[in-house]
Order: sequence, then structure tokens, then C-alpha cells
Amino acid sequence: MAVGGELVLPLHAVGRHDVGRVGGKNASLGELISSLSAGGVRVPDGFATTVDAFRLLIEGDVEAELLRRLDELRCGRVPMEETAAALRELLVSAPVPPELTEAIAAAYTELGRGSDESEPLVAVRSSATAEDLPDASFAGQQETFLGVRGVDAVLVAWRRCIASLFTDRAMAYRDEHGFDHAEVALSVGVQRLIRSDLASAGVAFTVDPETGFDRVVLISSAWGLGESVVGGLVQPDEFLVFTPFLDDDELIPIMTRTIGEKQVQVIRADDTTVTVPSPPEDRRRLSLDDEDVLQLARWATSIAQHYGCPMDVEWAKDGITGDLYIVQARPETVQSRRDLNSIHRYHLAGKGRELVRGLAVGDRIGAGPVRVLHHPDQGHLLVDGEVLVTAMTDPDWVPVMRRAAAIVTDHGGRTSHAAIVSRELGLPAVLGTGTGTSDLADAGTVTVSCADGEVGVVYDGELPWEVEEIDLTDIPSTRTKVNLNLADPSAAFRHWQLGADGVGLARMEFIISQYVGVHPLALACPERLHRPADVEALDQLRADKGDLARFMVDRVAGGVARIAAVAWPNRCLVRLSDFKSNEYAGMLGGSTFEPDEENPMLGWRGASRYLDPEWAPAFALECQAIDRVRREVGFTNIAIMIPFCRTLQEADGVLAALATHGLVRGELGLEVWVMAELPANVILADRFATRFDGFSIGSNDLTQLVLGLDRDNSRLAGSFDETDPAVVAMIELLVRTAHDAGRPVGLCGQAPSNSPSFAAFLAGIGIDSVSVTPDSYLAVRRVLADSELSNPDPDRHSRHPTREL
Repeated sequence: MAVGGELVLPLHAVGRHDVGRVGGKNASLGELISSLSAGGVRVPDGFATTVDAFRLLIEGDVEAELLRRLDELRCGRVPMEETAAALRELLVSAPVPPELTEAIAAAYTELGRGSDESEPLVAVRSSATAEDLPDASFAGQQETFLGVRGVDAVLVAWRRCIASLFTDRAMAYRDEHGFDHAEVALSVGVQRLIRSDLASAGVAFTVDPETGFDRVVLISSAWGLGESVVGGLVQPDEFLVFTPFLDDDELIPIMTRTIGEKQVQVIRADDTTVTVPSPPEDRRRLSLDDEDVLQLARWATSIAQHYGCPMDVEWAKDGITGDLYIVQARPETVQSRRDLNSIHRYHLAGKGRELVRGLAVGDRIGAGPVRVLHHPDQGHLLVDGEVLVTAMTDPDWVPVMRRAAAIVTDHGGRTSHAAIVSRELGLPAVLGTGTGTSDLADAGTVTVSCADGEVGVVYDGELPWEVEEIDLTDIPSTRTKVNLNLADPSAAFRHWQLGADGVGLARMEFIISQYVGVHPLALACPERLHRPADVEALDQLRADKGDLARFMVDRVAGGVARIAAVAWPNRCLVRLSDFKSNEYAGMLGGSTFEPDEENPMLGWRGASRYLDPEWAPAFALECQAIDRVRREVGFTNIAIMIPFCRTLQEADGVLAALATHGLVRGELGLEVWVMAELPANVILADRFATRFDGFSIGSNDLTQLVLGLDRDNSRLAGSFDETDPAVVAMIELLVRTAHDAGRPVGLCGQAPSNSPSFAAFLAGIGIDSVSVTPDSYLAVRRVLADSELSNPDPDRHSRHPTREL
């Protein structure tokens, strides 16, 4: 075949439209240099051998043998592994034409001109013509060689890169994506090596790689060369940055900073690279400072904007100069291809023998072998995809629940821990079965269905089911705002595409239990612990995390920030911690600080706890975390909600206490709301309205206190009814009084999710918002839309008598 054209090109002379000449990786690097370097994005200088160089290498007998081998593979006469090995040997041993050798040598010499090193250290990377494409990245399929010095060494690395076009993994990947092996060619890029072996390197994604949330940059970082991160050798540090705030120099929009173990480092030694253990002091500290994190986030965002799609960016920090560099950029190929305009509904397509039934949580169906566990310490026995069956759950169960296909419990209702966590994990759960742990002990494989309303059923065997896709572009608009109840920060990003009007309830106690896992006073006052096991556990935590109080503030701030990011720029109501004493007592160190109360539901909780000198150190940490997220990170959409505020005196005390910790009502637009969950909040609503910016009805506690029912008492479960006329009258009175005082009212209980008629009632009395779990968001929105259509202009100052539901 005839070969013409240039064999070597400087990277600055190529761009994104030159994939056919220099492959995807080199074309992208050239594009960055030519288009973004003026904006400050640094890319190491270098050159690329072209596809013409590859064609020149294989011209004649080599190409004939290559095609023959591929034809044998295509006909099934030779296995792929044998073909791949033969083709690699063919390319490694092929004679390199003198003009190609001279062109590579000249380009390498030019790269060293004007620097302290006439023979610079370089990275030699493969760049295939089918690579870094929007629908197939080919990341890591061909070889890279780092720390190469001298013309001879560059030529050796160049040959090995060429041969890596036919690694087993590269050929398998091309087969999977439908690329013809004979049509793919290889370019090789040679760049100055950034001495990240003396600093750090890693990857930045311009979209959350798990959920597709498109307003964050996720940066992974580890000490040494970036191969440790890209190759999965380490658990890297992670930094999550909220991109809408990047242009505000007054903010530090780093939502979370997570120290990874960084067990090893890839460094240079004797003109080669080696993997060595990381020193203990390096493993315990972050590998990037805030300034570098923000610079990388800005660059990554600029790159994504330039390409018009989410990007996967590799970066390196030079340990000699301290400068950051981008060393690769490719389109992100997973989340960018997700359909964000639809959700799925589940329907059983078969019948089976009913084993147990209970309350349905969510609307999904799951199936798997039963695994009965009695304590979270047995979690290692659960195989991923099994159905977890247990008596009840608490925060210690969350890591086990994440790996289950479905959840079944003996006890628990719609407001229990198992219900809240299962909803946010998107797991079907059947709760309060009474006998699940005994009746399912020998059940084998079961199907857990929550697809038929409030009753969930566990069926014998694996039944078929269907999934209906629902168009999210057809969500009706409503006068009544529909917000989300969110508690698990790690699951918050899953719900961003719903387009909710905000977050109406972010539970601080769930953030503390799941993101911290230790009693707040144990972290604030560890010297007061007396149980040896607690002291030992806290000592280990201190050794791993450093200052315990800062650990809590960091973790809580990160959790709150993740939830606020989903709501931005709409309001995110963060309810201050409302654990009861029996719930706090079960946390690490909790038994030292919690009283033994006969009825914790009516005990040391809510506002009374915040004003107690005993709780003051823990309250200070909670406030510090919220203040940081508002002032430093920038989430001024966060409003504070005070739960279980019994009296006006408590209201005044809490507002004063918040102010002493920098959370001054009205400052930086800070709103402070109150949970309306006691009859006192309703009866004195006009006076609470002078102290707070809004009311959020907690229908569970309000029902409990209006009807005199213990909502945790299974004997009384049948009488617990949020639509009882007495409760409805209280809600109507509150809405009317609050609106007369110019204050908005929302409801964050489960009732609108469970009862369409209750949701319609709320819209009819002119409530400003409802906040529901993500799984019921669409159903509630549609009910509200229908109700508002039939009642287009509710009288928000109506004094009509209570309506029957």
C-alpha cells in the first residue's frame, strides 16, 4: 500500500477533528493545547506519531500476515488469545523504516531543546483511532509507559505501544463494540513527564459517575504517578466540588473531602516505575490542597463546556514546580448516555403462593434467596442480591441493606428506619410482617412485591415481573410545591432528575447516624467515656481521622451539602437532630450520655435538648457544620427547621442559641422554620409565626399527640390515622392562622404519599407545599394537579368547617 503524509506531528498542530490521523487521545490533547491553553489549562508539550507512521511500519509483508491472522480469527480457526499474541510479536519484530526512526528521534530531540535536560523524561502513550469516543472510551485498552528517557528507550516504548493494539483486552473490547480489528490504526503520543511521582495525580469526572448528577466535579487523587488511581491500585482521596459556585472567589465550594487509604504509590526508580508502599503519614493526609482542587474543577468544567459533553479527565501535579497539568481528556461514556427523562414502574406478571404480607415501602419488586439475620454483625453472611429478613433495622444495618435485593422485617411501620432507608436506597421492603423471620427461615428464593399499593407481599419462588417506563417530560406543574424528603446523603443524587421544587425535610439525625456513626457528645467530650470498649473505639477513630470534633463537623457538613446540592437554588429545609434518647443510646458512646426514659417520644428531644447545657457541645458542632455549608461552601438555600418546640420560651431560646453559633435568622438570607407537630404549635401559631419564617407539619407526631397514641405501639397501630377529623381540624387551623400571619406552611409527613385523598385535601385548603419520599413524588404531583384543576383558586383564608376526607 502507498503511504504518504507526515509521520510525526507536534501536539499543538492537531485537534479534535484529527482522530483519524493521531487517534482519540492525541487529538484531544492537541485540542486542549490549541483551544484552552490561552485560558490557563496546562497540557505537557509533546508530539504524536501519526497513523501514516503505523501504516508505514506494517506496509507489505507485515500487513499481509496481520490480515491473514485476523481472517483465521474471523473464521474461528484460531482462538483470540493465540491470535493476539501472534500479532503482538509480529509488530514488535517488524523492522522500523529508517525515515520513521529519524522522524521520532528528531521530534524527541526538539522536545528537549531549550530545557535543562537534553534527553527529557517522557510518557509514551498509545492513541488508537477507535478511542476516546463518546460511545466507547477504550480507556486503558492499550499500553502506556512512564519515565522513558533517551531516543533508544523511546523507540522501544513506541514499538510496545504499537503492539498493544492487539492486547487481549483491546481485541475483546473492540469485538464487544463492533469495531473491525483490521480497520483500527494506532498513533503514539510522547509527552514530557510531569513529575507527579514527587507529588500527586488522579482523575476528575465532570458528572457524578454513579447518578449522572451534572452540577459536580468528582476528583480522585493519590500520591505518585496517576497509574495507581487509573489502574485501581489504591483507594484514592476524593473531592466533590459544586460547579455552579466555582466563579465566586469568596466561596470554597468543596462539598466533601474524603481521605482514602492510598496504600501504595507508583514512583520512578532507576529510570523505571515501581510500586511501593505509601508512608503512614502520606496515607493519613490529603494529597491535594483546596486551591489545587478548585483549579482542577475549573479546568475540568471548562473542558466539558468546550466539548459539550461530560468528560473524564486525567491530571498530574509536578512535584518540582508545583504546577498542575491535564494529561488526558476523554468523553464520559456511561452517565452521559443515560436516559434522564424516564423512570420505571413495576408490575407482577405471574401468581405465586403468598408467604407473608405487611406494609409496602416503595413500589418496586425484587427477588432472591432469603437470608435471615438477627444482628448487623452477621452482615458478612449476606451474599449480594439476597433478600434480607430481620426483626427490625437501625442505622447499623445500612451497609448490609445496601447489598440486599429487598428487605423484610417483623416489626416497623411507614416512619421506621427500615422504611426510610429502603425508600432512599430504592429497595422494595415489606415491613411489620410479624412472623417474617420464622415463616421465611426455610423459604429459599422469594419474590418481594411492593407494586400493589399499601400492602406488600412476599411470594414463594421467583415470579416474573414487568417494568413500565414513564416519561419524566410529562410531569404536571402544580400550584402546590412538591418537595422531597431526603435523609441519606449518599443516595441524594439519585433523585436530581425528578426536578422537585426543593427539599422539604433533610433529617440531621440520619446524616449523623449514617455519615458519623458516633454519639455527638462522645466526639465533643471523649474524656467523659467510661466503657472500655467505647474508649478503645474512639481511640482508633482518632488515630484514623484525627481531631474527633472536626471529624463530625466535616462529615455532617459534607452530608448536608450533598442534599442541598440537589435542591439548589430552591429551599433545602434541614431539620436539626431529633433522635430520641433510646435511639441515641444505641450509638457508639451513647450509653454514657443518654438517660433511661419511660417514654422517649415525649422526653429529651428537639428544642429542649438544644437548650440543655448537657447537650451544648454537641449542638455547637451541629451548628458549626451548617454554618460552614452556608458561608464557606455557598449553599445559602439551606433553611433550618426546629423540631419538637414545645413553648414560645423554647423558641426564643433556640433562636438565641443559634445566633451564638453564627446562625442568625435573616443573615445571609437564613430562614428558621418550626415543625408543627404539637397541639401547642397550632394553638399558638400566630405567636410562633412572629418567631419563625414558616411551619412544616410533622403529621406523624401531630397525630400521635392529638389522638394520644404512641405511634411505636403495635397494639394501637390500627387507630393511628392522620386523616382523623381531629387531626385534619388541627391542620386546617394551622394553615389558616399561619397564612393570616403571612407565613408559609408545608407538610413533610408520609400521609400524602399514602393517601391521594389526603394530598387532595391539602391542596384544597391551600397548603403551600408537601414534601414526600422520592418513590411517591410523581403520584402525589399528579393527584395535586388533578385537585388544583377542580379547585383552581382555593381560599387560603377559608374559615369553612373541617372537610371529611
